[in-house]
Amino acid sequence: MGASRLELRSPQTLPQVHPGPQRDQLSGTRWSHHEKPRSDLHTRGGGESQGRILADIVDKQTRSRMMAGIRGRNTRPEVALRSCLHRSGFRFRIHSRDLPGRPDIVLPRFRAAVFVHGCFWHRHTGCRFATEPATRPEFWAAKFAGNVERDSWARKDLLDAGWRVAIVWECSLKQHGAGSVADRLISWLTGPGKLIELDEKGPNGPLRDRDMEPTD
Repeated sequence: MGASRLELRSPQTLPQVHPGPQRDQLSGTRWSHHEKPRSDLHTRGGGESQGRILADIVDKQTRSRMMAGIRGRNTRPEVALRSCLHRSGFRFRIHSRDLPGRPDIVLPRFRAAVFVHGCFWHRHTGCRFATEPATRPEFWAAKFAGNVERDSWARKDLLDAGWRVAIVWECSLKQHGAGSVADRLISWLTGPGKLIELDEKGPNGPLRDRDMEPTD
């Protein structure tokens, strides 16, 4: 009996295989491999590492390149929330350059600005996803402090200009889904509140929304 021979080829000559459309777990939207938005969350084991410092598994040059490639806009949580709002009949602008902080979602009819914050980058206090990098602590401390300070100034400037502000944390979307978060946000939009924050209340707790007092 003759046995068929396997031809070995180098990795450079192997044909590329692209995955087919995948379903977004947050919004139910189907994305192809080249258009699916990326998540803000990039740390490994974030769901079990509240307050822990995670050891890096790649060298500094690779980590720097990976961090540079993480999107600041059109992240998966943000796109999922926008999709739910649009399906509910709300129309909005995104990433408005003419407003402080370039809000992710702007609803002029309600004079409301919505920020969808990644818990890691924007330092969500007490959140299990706000992990601490193990390398270059001084660099990360300064970077995080700058992000938090810019967020605070943007929020204050918007409120001073008569805008309403909503902060939607990534953890709320991951834990409860974009539909539930959108429902809470819509309820706030149609009410009198000026400032609100939406986040999860513990790993298995209900979605928390709380009206925040504007700070000076």
